[in-house]
Amino acid sequence: MRERSTPERREADQRGREGEAQAAMWLVSQGWRIVAERVKTKAGEIDLIAQRPGLVAFVEVKWRARSVALADAIDERRLSRVAAAAESVMHLYATQGEDVRVDVILLAPGHKPHHIENAWMP
Repeated sequence: MRERSTPERREADQRGREGEAQAAMWLVSQGWRIVAERVKTKAGEIDLIAQRPGLVAFVEVKWRARSVALADAIDERRLSRVAAAAESVMHLYATQGEDVRVDVILLAPGHKPHHIENAWMP
């Protein structure tokens, strides 16, 4: 049975979408090109796929209302799901010879985005 959408769940989803849009704009300002958003796979969802010459990043975005909550926003289990999802679609976004990595962007109101490069190291 599918769980019904609650107002709280819809609000959290909306905040997540806003965080992803903010992260995408920030990445573009840093010289990245966004090639895909919210890519769903059997293994999980990839929030953003960003590209620079020679590099493709599969990006997990975490937004929290308070910056102190960011420390617990990402863990090995979540990162492994993003990595598995990335692996399943990598052939669609990365060409032979391009480096590939999993990054994380942590967001909180009033704080600069915190970009963790190459966050997944199996």
